[in-house]
Amino acid sequence: MKKLMILCMTLVFGMILAACGNASNSDGEGELKVGLAMNTLNNPFFVDLKEGAEETAKEEGIELIITDSQGDPSKQLSDVENILQKNPDLLILNPVDSDAAAQIVLIANEQNVPVITVDRQAAGGEVVSHIGFDALKSGNIAGTFLSEILKGKGKVVEIQGILGTNVGRDRSQGFNDHLKGFDGIEIVASQSANFDRGEALKVMEDILQANPEIDAVYAANDEMVMGALSAIEAAGRLDEIIVIGTDAIDPALDAIREKKLEATIAEPPFFLGREAIHTAIKILNDEEVDDMITLENTLVTEENVDEIKTR
Repeated sequence: MKKLMILCMTLVFGMILAACGNASNSDGEGELKVGLAMNTLNNPFFVDLKEGAEETAKEEGIELIITDSQGDPSKQLSDVENILQKNPDLLILNPVDSDAAAQIVLIANEQNVPVITVDRQAAGGEVVSHIGFDALKSGNIAGTFLSEILKGKGKVVEIQGILGTNVGRDRSQGFNDHLKGFDGIEIVASQSANFDRGEALKVMEDILQANPEIDAVYAANDEMVMGALSAIEAAGRLDEIIVIGTDAIDPALDAIREKKLEATIAEPPFFLGREAIHTAIKILNDEEVDDMITLENTLVTEENVDEIKTR
């Protein structure tokens, strides 16, 4: 009888331990925990970036804490402070503003949380690795495409991104540096629309009214190119203006297929998110990673639009 009681107690105790273990696993204890501070989710590019990170984190069994700063640097600071209170193993930062991001990185550094930046860089602090595309190269690709299709002569409009980010500055610099070599090409307007479709629509409307002759438009991202296309089409000038964007989001690829947009530059954001998670895993496993991880960007036209992989 005594042996039976001991056996029963042992079985009960074992069941309690198993239940506790299951409860612990369901709470995510023991999993790697990574914060992902997004600059905005009101833009298809960054939604795709987030989805790439989410899908990969799920595949790898990583708990991902995602915030949306809605384009506000002060909100991003608050978002990261909230993430850090949850004791993440690593922070992936997609900065709203490169200068403001430096303070965020320093706060994470003080708490010994390693930081990866993605797409946009931080102007300061200790970042283990930056993952992005070569924005100077993208601007140069756009300039090369237009100089060739215009045969070195024409009036060009540049719609710039957020110049407080390295991506906005570098895409513009790469574009302008290339076109400086062509005396016959004149940039008749260069204005920021902050990577925003609605702003680009208004900017392009104003530029069209002020410039009866425009041969080509370069927009530093595809959200802005879609806004610019809407304005150009409404003005009835789609057939006379060559347009190129950057990013290769789905609406831009569809516009190429519809022969409304001549080209874009593929910088698939889904792969940025995927690479960020893979890099985070390497860092947390004490593996060496490169300071700069640069993914390949490619010109997309009607010739190869159906061959480009964006996810």
